[in-house]
Amino acid sequence: MPRKQASKKKVALPVLNPDAAGVDIGATEIYVAVPADRDPDPVQMFLTFTVDLNKLADWLQQCRIRTVAMESTGVYWIPLMQILEDRGVEVFLVNAKHVKNVPGRRTDVSDCQWLQYLHSVGLLRASFRPTQNVCAIRSLLRHRDSLVEMATCHVHHMQKALDQMNLQIHHVIADITGTTGSAIIDEILSGERDPEKLAKLRDPRIRASHETIAKSLVGDYRPEHLFTLRQSIDLYREYQKKIVACEAEMQRLMKSFESKADPSSLPVAKDSIKKCKVMAPAKALALREEGYRILGVDLTTIPGISVLHVQTIVAELGSDLSKFRSASAFSSWMGLCPDNDISGGKVLWSGTRKVKNRIALTLRMAAQSLQQSQSALGDFYRRMRAKLGAPKAITATAHKLARIVYHLLITREAYDDSVFAKAEERYRKRSENRLKAQAHALGFALVPADQ
Repeated sequence: MPRKQASKKKVALPVLNPDAAGVDIGATEIYVAVPADRDPDPVQMFLTFTVDLNKLADWLQQCRIRTVAMESTGVYWIPLMQILEDRGVEVFLVNAKHVKNVPGRRTDVSDCQWLQYLHSVGLLRASFRPTQNVCAIRSLLRHRDSLVEMATCHVHHMQKALDQMNLQIHHVIADITGTTGSAIIDEILSGERDPEKLAKLRDPRIRASHETIAKSLVGDYRPEHLFTLRQSIDLYREYQKKIVACEAEMQRLMKSFESKADPSSLPVAKDSIKKCKVMAPAKALALREEGYRILGVDLTTIPGISVLHVQTIVAELGSDLSKFRSASAFSSWMGLCPDNDISGGKVLWSGTRKVKNRIALTLRMAAQSLQQSQSALGDFYRRMRAKLGAPKAITATAHKLARIVYHLLITREAYDDSVFAKAEERYRKRSENRLKAQAHALGFALVPADQ
């Protein structure tokens, strides 16, 4: 029987997005590829000046392009994406790992053509990007975090100057930028050197005694270190002013968000205000009410979640999580769930992906704060810590918090701790039955402690 010859016909994937283009982003040049039938020169290069970006958008519209795929390269993609979205072009911001080209010679031209091909056959998935008003708040919040980091550097400079003068005041009081520390440093920079007079500036709430503070202020006041101390505290206070101005601008922009609930209907919950120990109660209450108004649900009722965590969630996500198909997809986006590598039925690797996500970091911090919590989530964290260790317990608890946050924001339901309390009660019952079975196998019987 004659052998059948293999077919030499090429199999082509169906084109799902015929009006798709691919863009390779660079710092100074941008390469764009459109379908071959749209222009005699389907691959063109544009500079990154605003005038050239507008020419790029005009060319895409002339080629009847409706959707564009580009990699998230640094921050270079932001101006082009904003211009294209204003023109009504759908932009797919894709992960660079998902569009890795096949081995071989790699150029900017081949990269944009590869992006165009993958997007035309529907093999690309857009990364999550919130709406423009949320992006504005997100930019300000991240800028505020940078200001806080830079202000902290100047606190370290102040401590270094005090160490070099052998002034131990920052080891005696908890915060040298507080009421007592600022008053003492101002007097030192004004020329006061008497430890007793400086110690009289002690706030009554300071635990250290007058004698201890006076003893810590005996040192070697050298002019070069005093100069460093003066500049450091001036820069710290300047950054504090910038932080206050940034927060005021954030509050102004947040007022433009659509209201999902009436803040006057928010029940009083003192515990949620106590969670935030770095903010005045009145300011924390205002942030809690604003978060409730925007999200439509009070996330501070979740154990471990403070008003600062809610502020981060509002700035990074907004109130609409409909782009995530499920809580599992939401957790996977943050890298909080296991990512198994299975080949031939064998698990080659199991663990969480290395993802830099600010929401994931926020939820990890909230999970770590549950180690002393008497809630059901606190019991879960301590149980996971005894079983898996602290790092994995933090990840597991952050994963549970992520699913809770997703459920509350999707359903607008209030947090109910009794659901998790019942789960913990079932776990306790299973543990009790297991211990009874082990004791019976050894010839013993378990007796409750109250009998």
